[in-house]
Amino acid sequence: MRAAVLREHGEPLEITDVDDPEPSPGGVVVDVEACGICRSDWHGWQGDWDWLGIKPEPGQILGHEPAGHVVAVGEGVESFAEGDHVAIPFNLGDGTCMQCRTGHGNTCEQPMPLGFVDAVPGAFAEQVHVPAADHNLVHLPDGVSSVDMAGLGCRFMTAFHGLAHRAPVAAGDWVAIHGVGGVGLSAVHIADALGANVVAVDLDDGKLAKAKELGAAETVNAADTDDVPGAVTALSDGGCHVSVDALGIGETCRNSVLSLETRGTHVQIGLTTAEERGMVELPTDVMTMKEIEFVGSLGLPPTRYDEIFRMVAGGKLDPSAVVSETVALEDVNQKLEAMTTFETEGIPVIDEF
Repeated sequence: MRAAVLREHGEPLEITDVDDPEPSPGGVVVDVEACGICRSDWHGWQGDWDWLGIKPEPGQILGHEPAGHVVAVGEGVESFAEGDHVAIPFNLGDGTCMQCRTGHGNTCEQPMPLGFVDAVPGAFAEQVHVPAADHNLVHLPDGVSSVDMAGLGCRFMTAFHGLAHRAPVAAGDWVAIHGVGGVGLSAVHIADALGANVVAVDLDDGKLAKAKELGAAETVNAADTDDVPGAVTALSDGGCHVSVDALGIGETCRNSVLSLETRGTHVQIGLTTAEERGMVELPTDVMTMKEIEFVGSLGLPPTRYDEIFRMVAGGKLDPSAVVSETVALEDVNQKLEAMTTFETEGIPVIDEF
């Protein structure tokens, strides 16, 4: 099969032929019909996250936002059969640890992040293997396309988990989203669907215009002000109930915290680069005096995808609205390069392999 293989960090992925995967006991093979190109792929391509123990090594196939149809089923799989239309969460679990058994498989004690470690080659490929399929795979509803559902592997469902479960957002709340790339635009759309008033913050007027299309009530161009938290606070009548760092740098994290009202909640979704290595300075005195909550959001437990699907069926959510374009596998290097300078908008999706 054809795949995009990492040979050297920061250098173009090699589009080449590799062996087809075979289903292991408990696993399945999925024919990849669509796979999003995510900023997390950019991090892996750059060689980030060795401080988290998930730095992809040369020879790894990247890609972690796939959707497609099951083409081979391993021994012992009970819930999936050939032909099933599925989405694959990036944060694969073993299905046996305490976190998985209590409905928190997104924080499995033995995590297998798809496309980032040797055990689970990724989905910039014609096919991908999924271990512990009964636990990890998600049946897609009838009538949806793989392209429209590709973002459910990472960005869309991480934003949903952060706002619907980790914050959570209530109707009428003010919610700030700092950074409106793929996950940030997803967060704007989801917060609006949950009934919030959204303030979108970015440096790019085009991305802010897209945020308006997806439901942002207000926007702030961070290049036009020396006081982003002050601008957000003014627009939100004294500060936001919830604020999200959807980028993962020190400045956006601090701006997010400082945009909150007393007893507000900061949600950290963006992960850092090699510059911060996971460590950022925070206004801890303000957080203490205002009793600010600081929570993280990683993926979505597979058991809770039905919440998204019900909102999609009811017309409240549309994951396809965040898909910006479809491209071929050969275009993946161009899109990764563009992410270096934040030139991509929304979620580009590979649909030609």
